[in-house]
Amino acid sequence: MKAVIQTEFGAADKLTYTDIERPTIGENEVLIKASYTSVNYADIKKRLGNKGKGSFPLILGLDVAGIVEEVSPNSSFSKGERVIAFPKNGSYAEYVVANENLMFRIPDNLSFEKAATMPTVSILAYILLYEIGQVQKTDTIVIHSAAGGVGSMLVQLAKLAGVQKIIGTVGNRNKESYVRKLGADLVCTYEDFSEETLKQTNNKGADVIFDSVAGEVTSSSLECLALYGTLVQFGNSSGKAGSFKTSDVHSSCRNVKGFSLGTTRKHNPERLAAVAEKVLGLFASNKVSIPIAKVFNLKDAPEAHRLIESRHYEGKVLIKM
Repeated sequence: MKAVIQTEFGAADKLTYTDIERPTIGENEVLIKASYTSVNYADIKKRLGNKGKGSFPLILGLDVAGIVEEVSPNSSFSKGERVIAFPKNGSYAEYVVANENLMFRIPDNLSFEKAATMPTVSILAYILLYEIGQVQKTDTIVIHSAAGGVGSMLVQLAKLAGVQKIIGTVGNRNKESYVRKLGADLVCTYEDFSEETLKQTNNKGADVIFDSVAGEVTSSSLECLALYGTLVQFGNSSGKAGSFKTSDVHSSCRNVKGFSLGTTRKHNPERLAAVAEKVLGLFASNKVSIPIAKVFNLKDAPEAHRLIESRHYEGKVLIKM
């Protein structure tokens, strides 16, 4: 089968389109004929070697949309079913293997292409909003990187939930209209969001802030986080660690919460099934969606990575098998 592999960490040109053996399944596993995979920023970090050691040859990719090709005995899935999944050894390949507890059926009225935009970013966004941030309708919230995949979903889900005020941040003002169309009430840059948030809340601050950027953005977030507010930290796309002092939280009764979808897939996958069903339903009923920035063929995976790294896109970047 065709796949994109890398044998060393480095730039996008380290991704090689080649032939490899089709994987085999074990107990409670399913072989999926892939239709699409999405490209996530985590793929970039892993390709560069920023997410720990790699076992080469390495196949990148967190999620897949495709058709069940082969199942293990007594499986709850059947050949021919349409699914999204989190494969166990990457998704930049024509065939992938996934554990059954990390697979979810696609509704009949939802296309593979639309389904492929959602697994990682939408399931993550739903958990962040409802379970980690526990956002209320009366809240003012700040969503960093609001034009990105998770940010796009957080804005839409918050709007759908009737959240009082949604403030999104962007690295480039050219993305402001896109974020407003998603449902944000105000769009700021990373330089001015803290001041604007305080202005919008009569110096009270935001009730919940979603931070996937870290670095200096974390410090600025704490400057405009309300008493009893929650800072939800779920990434560091800036490449820098965010920091805070214990005095930043205890006397103000504020919380800092962390969440990782990768950790949850590994250690508590059962938590994802109910969320996946809800999110798939929202996509199937067109209550939320993620615009597709561009679709690349599998052999053009390096170009897909370069587009992600440029940050000159809106929505999701997909790879078609």
